[in-house]
Amino acid sequence: MTDFKPSLNQIYTVFLNNYHSQNWWPTTSAKEFIPKYQSGPKTEKQKLEVIFGAILTQNTSWKNVEKAFVELNKKDLIDVDKILKIKKEELAKLIKSSGYFNQKAKKLKNVALFLKENPIKKLEKLNIPKLRKKLLSVNGIGPETADSIMLYAFNKSIFVIDAYTKRIFSRVGLAKKNASYDELQALFHKNIKRDSRLFNEYHALIVEHAKRYCRKIPLCNECIIKEKCKKII
Repeated sequence: MTDFKPSLNQIYTVFLNNYHSQNWWPTTSAKEFIPKYQSGPKTEKQKLEVIFGAILTQNTSWKNVEKAFVELNKKDLIDVDKILKIKKEELAKLIKSSGYFNQKAKKLKNVALFLKENPIKKLEKLNIPKLRKKLLSVNGIGPETADSIMLYAFNKSIFVIDAYTKRIFSRVGLAKKNASYDELQALFHKNIKRDSRLFNEYHALIVEHAKRYCRKIPLCNECIIKEKCKKII
């Protein structure tokens, strides 16, 4: 067996050619309750929606998050002051579909308090290290959530690492199975152009590929990068 390793750019090209632009992050516009993929947030409210979404999507599927957003939108709760005002128990009921709803209700309130003290317009002017440090200081925000907020809400050039990323790139032979979050992130930062639009699209394509083929039990024979994957070479 040869020690062939595809480049990150090669894999990105295959993904993009097959799956096309994903238009992440899904947001709602006026008079809509269900988030749609429309090339990310444009307004401050949509940026807030992305921030809340990054919390709600922890340990669950986006379909479950969509249901929670419908309930939040019905109550006009994509609003920092209203999240702070609503009782935690009532908020938990509204986001029940997202799972871990009691913890997530508390996290949403933590984030809302943080944003009350640190408005979005001020946060988006910070550089990546300062913004990341501030976000990680919030109880309920870890590295993946912080980086998702920075990339998708604030358009910062930082690559988001998730379980799908670790699964795919350990299988193709570009990362170790036990690689840390920082190690995987450095792999992308060092080997592809540091560009927020590219990082946005690449991460979205990784999620799409993992859902279609690179599952926990992979569909290797049907996979579009099987010729580049060390798992089956």
